[in-house]
Amino acid sequence: MTLLDAPAATGTGQAAPLAPAARLLPALAAVYRAQLARAKVSRIPLLFVATFQSIGILVMMRGVVDPGDNPSAHAVVAGSAVLVVAFVALNLLAQYFGRLRHTGGLDHYATLPVPPASVVLGTAAAYASFTVPGVFVTAAAGSWMFDLPMGRLWILLAVVPLAGAALAGLGAALGLLAPRQELATLAGQLGMSAALLLGVLPASRLPVPVQWLRDLLPSTYGVDAFALTFAPHPDWARVLLDLGVCGAVGLASLTLATWAYRRAAR
Repeated sequence: MTLLDAPAATGTGQAAPLAPAARLLPALAAVYRAQLARAKVSRIPLLFVATFQSIGILVMMRGVVDPGDNPSAHAVVAGSAVLVVAFVALNLLAQYFGRLRHTGGLDHYATLPVPPASVVLGTAAAYASFTVPGVFVTAAAGSWMFDLPMGRLWILLAVVPLAGAALAGLGAALGLLAPRQELATLAGQLGMSAALLLGVLPASRLPVPVQWLRDLLPSTYGVDAFALTFAPHPDWARVLLDLGVCGAVGLASLTLATWAYRRAAR
């Protein structure tokens, strides 16, 4: 028997026990900090692209939708702001987990004594929180272009984490379940396109079957909640209901992503 074959031993000659697995919250915080540090280095140009893209859509829609206090202007500004979250949390996260799965990167996480949920939740939280500056910049620019009040942009502090959780969970699940890396990238792009078409365009101008599809997209509830706050007297009960639905869908999508991570890691 060689030294490599011999079991680890304590002073009494017995095999040493393995270190206990990390608890969920400390492991989640560690993954979150690591992913956020990585995002600061490699994702800033992409955040600029996402913000520039959303502001470009606002400029384009300015020539189609009348400014002022009307539901169409509310929907365009709210949808463009949440689109920044969709670009980063859904599109990029689908590509990230798809690349991890198909290049063997998941093997690194599988060797760490951390719960699978902490990897998914920590990564999703980092990608979602990374979008906050771009969302506020887009919302402020859209409010200025469409002559809307800026006094209730604070609602984005609730919209971003809830919509971000829903979209990040969906993006992670798409990346982990896709049989090929290219399909994960395609799924992320299609998801972002759906968020663009169904979130930015006013729901009242869409055909009824397309409105049904819109109801299936988790980010639209965050869009609707934000859009309602532009009214002079918002229906806060409706805002809370939309945020609650967005949070419930986010919990379901993150649970699906955690299951997909366990499946892919095995």
